[in-house]
Amino acid sequence: MNSTVRHHLAAVATAAALTAGLLAAAPAALADDASDLYGPSALAAIPDYSCGPIIGSDQTVANQLNGVLTGKLRGAMTAYRVSCARAIVNTVKARNLPERAAAIALTTAIVESEIRNNPNVVDHDSVGLFQQRASWGSFNQRMDPTWTTNAFLNELLQRPNWQTRDIGVLCQEVQRSGFPERYPVQAPDGVRIAAALFGGNAGAGPDNIGIFRPSTGEFHLRNDDGSLARVSWGEAGDLPVSGNFDGAGPDNVGVFRPSTGEFHLRYDDGSLTKVSWGENGDLPVSANFDGAGPDNIGVFRPSVGEFHLRMDDGSLVKIPWGEAGDLPVAGNWDGGAAGNIGIFRPSTGEFHLRMDDGSLTKISWGQAGDLPVSANWDGAGPDNIGIFRPSTGEFHLRMDDGSLTKLGWGANGDLPVSANWDGRAN
Repeated sequence: MNSTVRHHLAAVATAAALTAGLLAAAPAALADDASDLYGPSALAAIPDYSCGPIIGSDQTVANQLNGVLTGKLRGAMTAYRVSCARAIVNTVKARNLPERAAAIALTTAIVESEIRNNPNVVDHDSVGLFQQRASWGSFNQRMDPTWTTNAFLNELLQRPNWQTRDIGVLCQEVQRSGFPERYPVQAPDGVRIAAALFGGNAGAGPDNIGIFRPSTGEFHLRNDDGSLARVSWGEAGDLPVSGNFDGAGPDNVGVFRPSTGEFHLRYDDGSLTKVSWGENGDLPVSANFDGAGPDNIGVFRPSVGEFHLRMDDGSLVKIPWGEAGDLPVAGNWDGGAAGNIGIFRPSTGEFHLRMDDGSLTKISWGQAGDLPVSANWDGAGPDNIGIFRPSTGEFHLRMDDGSLTKLGWGANGDLPVSANWDGRAN
């Protein structure tokens, strides 16, 4: 599009906006790479439109998110952007749709507009939070945060299995962008922003460590401030597991009981859920293996070198990974929607981590006698690995930059666990 036509369209948009009384002052747009057709450009003739009132907590949420986002909005969240994200989330909630719908919509808005209600015609005739073209609706409709989000959701709900499929793929199916590769890399931040606004907990701190003490049937959990929380759950012979089993609030503890082949999972209200999964000799794992809803359970079966993972619908997924003598671990290694599996090999002091595409990443961390753990220790990027060293009662945690953090917690005979005990949504 030549500059004369582009400026003419901008002038038309300005007149329409003024006539409708919709023009509202908002923070100036951040500079962006000029090659990004969907982000801000040098053309900034019209200020961003309001997404609704900016409330007192929006700047606090922005500050918290700036500490955990890893994509193009890392360090760039503002109270205005939070107000626009909240408008998207509130529209999702009004339709009684799950948090994942908000994560998909927000991922799209990150790529298309950097979560700005942008009225400037930058790419063809696209405007608004989702940079929807004129075929979607009138200019005023596309500049209305509620209308435009509902239009996006109407398209999303027509995609089969949208509740479980890859977020980046779903964004592309709705938007039909010329740059489909941009969505997957922003999906983790879409999930983080959705969690912050849907449940009201953004970035309260990194994940935590803990131990299960079989001699007392007690979990000793360490909070962000270093304080201790004790939870009586389990008995001698049980193996600990942790995750967000009820899909809300802080993470939960549980045990796998080899004698019965049963998981005993504890919910936020202290209630018990039993799930038959596994057999004697199996080792438990937990993560969000299907990328939706609460975390899932699974087992590593050393006798066959196989993970047996349980999905939300109760179905089984088998993945060959590891061998006898390995110890299992699970987490989100590559920042995608679903959690990944891995093993710690004591004979080599190496983690063998499986990515979403089936590829292998090896990390040297630990030694024979160590027990593996994983979680998001530094509160940003993908999950991290670590070990618990029973001989010293110490956790050795690896950060995103490869640095080491040591924490004294536990004693010989304890079994390690890790999750977010004090409630930050990851």
